Amino acid sequence: MPLFSWAKRGPAFPYDITTRVSLWLSVLVTAALFSYGAWQRRWIADDGLIVLRTVRNLLAGNGPVFNQGERVESNTSTLWTYLNYLGAVIGGPTQLEYVTLWLALVLSVAGVIFLMLGTGRLYAPSLLGRRALLLPAGVLVYIAVPPARDFATSGLENGLVLAYLGLLWWLMVCWSQALRGHQDPSQRNAASWLFDAAVAFLAGLSVLVRPELALIGGLALVMMLVAARGWRRRMVIVAAGGLLPVAYQIFRMGYYGLLFPQTALAKDASGDKWTQGWVYLTNFDEPYLLWVPALLLALLALILMITRSRAWWIRRAAPYGYSRLARMVQSPPAVVMFIVFSGLLQAVYWIRQGGDFMHGRVLLTPMFCLLAPVAVIPVLLPDGEKFSRGVGYQLAGVTSVLWLAVVGWSLWAANSPGMGSDATRVTYTGIVDERRFYSQATGHAHPLTAADYLDYPRMRAVVAALENTPDGALLLPSGNYDQWDVVPAIPPPPDMPADQRKAYVGPHTVFFTNLGMLGMNVGLDVRVIDQIGLANPLAAHTARLQDGRIGHDKNLFPDWAVAEGPFLKTPPYIPPYLDRDWIAQAEAALDCPATESMLTSIRAPLGPRRFLSNVLHAYEFTSYRIDRVPMYDLIRCGLEIPPPSVPAYTGLPATGP
Repeated sequence: MPLFSWAKRGPAFPYDITTRVSLWLSVLVTAALFSYGAWQRRWIADDGLIVLRTVRNLLAGNGPVFNQGERVESNTSTLWTYLNYLGAVIGGPTQLEYVTLWLALVLSVAGVIFLMLGTGRLYAPSLLGRRALLLPAGVLVYIAVPPARDFATSGLENGLVLAYLGLLWWLMVCWSQALRGHQDPSQRNAASWLFDAAVAFLAGLSVLVRPELALIGGLALVMMLVAARGWRRRMVIVAAGGLLPVAYQIFRMGYYGLLFPQTALAKDASGDKWTQGWVYLTNFDEPYLLWVPALLLALLALILMITRSRAWWIRRAAPYGYSRLARMVQSPPAVVMFIVFSGLLQAVYWIRQGGDFMHGRVLLTPMFCLLAPVAVIPVLLPDGEKFSRGVGYQLAGVTSVLWLAVVGWSLWAANSPGMGSDATRVTYTGIVDERRFYSQATGHAHPLTAADYLDYPRMRAVVAALENTPDGALLLPSGNYDQWDVVPAIPPPPDMPADQRKAYVGPHTVFFTNLGMLGMNVGLDVRVIDQIGLANPLAAHTARLQDGRIGHDKNLFPDWAVAEGPFLKTPPYIPPYLDRDWIAQAEAALDCPATESMLTSIRAPLGPRRFLSNVLHAYEFTSYRIDRVPMYDLIRCGLEIPPPSVPAYTGLPATGP
């Protein structure tokens, strides 16, 4: 079927050959530029490696977990996790880092292509019988911004988000133009039902791509339901859009005992940090003067509105069986408003959340949505029909000048130094250029594999420390980057047979922030936990610190890690900065019935009864919070505080012998 024919039954768009060729050239050139730019900045982030630890556990038969025996969902994007798993299965012995690298790059470029094709389709009716050049505009702004090229690889789900949004935009534009044929609904064939089901299915996937994208996918489903004719079609839309997300939600509640990924719990999406959010927005805007292309594209959009033909939104009576409301909702202007509103909504969401600690990352999605209607623009070649040739040449000239200004800004921004000297420093904003930070910290221009991250401070030392503690230990980061503090595991019983003692390997736990590089450089038998709660259930259930670094604003004391594990809990086995009383209090706090229930939900063997119990109590577990200070948590839970190891000084002489 030709690219610009109707997605549903109806007439095809007779694009002029000049217009068709210009669009394809624009797509090819933009895709090539984005691919080249992304490849020049290729890397895999530490957070990208977190996903691969889960993939390793899936491949090993341990399930979708970060640590064996602990059902924790440490990845925000469900679909990205399973796409990497599928790629690893298909790729066989291929190194996992290269699977995720190519997946991210291909999906990123595909997203840009889908975006341009969707916008080209949007303008098709207004170009009927007219000659025009379709040139890249908004899409150049996106690929010019350095963070867009940084996160086109990175191992994070940004590429999947681009592909998803680009494809949804394209299909929604096709859906919006489906009523123009004015055919009788009774004559619409099964293909139209299949198309509606496909669009609804894609819209429903939003929550599995990233939870906050449900704001976009959900709005698309609402539009489809409003415009649908008849309850049968609405049932198809609901079933196609909701079946997989609802099924996975039930699985998540039963398997993980939470309503959403633990990463969302760790970052407490229910909180708000408006001030930090504005700091994040400014940090993204200032290095690239993003207001300049915003103004230029707004002027271009105004000219497009003036020069569009009535065919862009045919104001005729709705076809038989369709209400006026349905006609308005299923129209190109409504879909344009849908994508622009979605972009604004995503921007407000992330500003409210305080943004992120990675420069520009979470604002790339709102930016991509807002640029969709002007991803490409038509420069009309004067034909003397709607305007006189003189006016037509003037409009074409103004459009061309504005487009050249966008191109000029894009060239400047693409070579911008970005955050400059603050790129690799954690300043008061807490925001850094992650790619440059890890390139500098590892000494690799393109840190791609877990082995590259062995050159990050502490990494080689942790491998050596694990080898040097065969009887098991808890490893805590020390002040010296070349060593780890060791809390020995409780030794095996002295009556253990000699042959068993010889084969005995004690339990290991490593307590550290950088879960990705750590988790991928140690065995799956090593428990890897963090203080901010991405993989540590105790940390995830603490309260968010008001003034903590964004994205790292939970901080569980290491005393809890000692108390929780089978480790020696008294001096001289614990580092001097740990308090044996805090450890004893944390150990007592773990006996809190509510805390025990929460931990049992993810650590006890999973059977039908446990699964059903988790589903019924998922909301309770999700909302449950503990206090990071052990004594306060004991008070919260109404438990007795253990007596101090050293009695308080009273000034009175000691009694007894």
